[in-house]
Amino acid sequence: MGIFGIYGEEQGDVASVTYYGLYALQHRGQESAGIAVNDDGVFSIHKGAGLVGDVFCHETLASLGRGSMAIGHTRYGTLGTRGTINAEPLAVNHIKGRLALATDGCLVNSGPLRRELELGGMIFHTSSDAEIISGAIIKERLDAPSIEEALKRAMRRFEGGYAIVLMSPSKIVAARDMNGIHTLVYGRRQDGRFVVASETSALDAVGAEPIRELMPGEIIVFTDGEARSITDNCATAPERLCIFEYIYTARPDSAIAGVSVQEARRRAGELLAKAHPVEADVVVGVPDSGLDAALGYSEASGIPYKIGLIKNKYIGRTFIAPGQDNREDKVRIKLNPIAAAVKGKRVVLVDDSIVRGTTSARIVKLLRAAGATEVHLRSSAPKFLNPCYYGTDIDSREMLIACNYTTDEIAKIVGADTLGFLELSDVEKIAEGTSAGGFCKACFDGNYPTPPMQKYVSKYDTKKTESEA
Repeated sequence: MGIFGIYGEEQGDVASVTYYGLYALQHRGQESAGIAVNDDGVFSIHKGAGLVGDVFCHETLASLGRGSMAIGHTRYGTLGTRGTINAEPLAVNHIKGRLALATDGCLVNSGPLRRELELGGMIFHTSSDAEIISGAIIKERLDAPSIEEALKRAMRRFEGGYAIVLMSPSKIVAARDMNGIHTLVYGRRQDGRFVVASETSALDAVGAEPIRELMPGEIIVFTDGEARSITDNCATAPERLCIFEYIYTARPDSAIAGVSVQEARRRAGELLAKAHPVEADVVVGVPDSGLDAALGYSEASGIPYKIGLIKNKYIGRTFIAPGQDNREDKVRIKLNPIAAAVKGKRVVLVDDSIVRGTTSARIVKLLRAAGATEVHLRSSAPKFLNPCYYGTDIDSREMLIACNYTTDEIAKIVGADTLGFLELSDVEKIAEGTSAGGFCKACFDGNYPTPPMQKYVSKYDTKKTESEA
């Protein structure tokens, strides 16, 4: 999921700025999008299912009006009902005022938190963690002197990986989880407005100069024309930045913890070539996340790099497309091989990861149909062996092909001649020079920074998946 916020003291077209910021974060979520604008304490909100360009047009942006601040969200669903009902930002009226909230990530203790809030009289309308987070903040706000103090207190009860952008009638408040699993960065535009977003690429898109990333547990309050830091929740847990941001999630033009995402992927390809060499004629990357890793593999191995697959740029990311059938349909129309680049060639095919095996099998088949004599599949991520509880759509070991088959068996299943994964011992090396204190690699090594997930599925949720039942 991608979150964005913009704050200033003067009225302006903050809706359009937020729209451009969300466009730069579209890769983080394709299920729904939304924007909330604050005009002197009056909130205007528009959200809906689909891509940012589908949900918003000139007329809808104009209908949001002008304001001094706004927040936005792009969502992909993990647990719970999918579609518009869980679209964010979430707006809530409470006894101390009004707030709008956009979140990235998941709480692992959402079950007991929600039950506690329900027993206290709260009525839930969604199955998202955003409503649980807002409920916990509102509960603390009853006797807290400010919304940021309420958030600070509520965060001490949240377990999981998350980033939050919250808007009150007079301020925007941003926060990062105490383990630093999810990223959040803020900067400033030439017009003086502060901008906060999931990635630096979104700041670039709206002309904001990055200032710095939030520290784990830090809260930044944008009010009275200033950015004020609250660090009471910092240094309460070791930093565990999600390594998958470098491998897949983030855009290659973003930088995370001082490391270029593009350079991290290129370095992964180099490490992969050293660990799993093979005699071949050409290296081909799977667009988009596998391209830089393929270039790194080529540079380290000396095997020429070629553009061998063309991506339909109007098709979203298959890994985060909701539903297995939906993913398979998108793979069929997403990629097409360039026969001239692979015909009669021994091909090294580099992809960012192999999760379910669906995409890999389809791409290998496409290359063989285009005339490739051999296909040697390489993954710039280690084997996925564990569910992710912090916002990546991997909620069951049964979904993970590497949990059920050996490397040789997976190669046979997907139709590859050989298969190699990035070594687990090499995964942190891709972020060489990082300012992060540590990484979460739980999906690879099972070492979770928080307790196991405590799921909550409402008895009224008629669309729960088999893994949620």
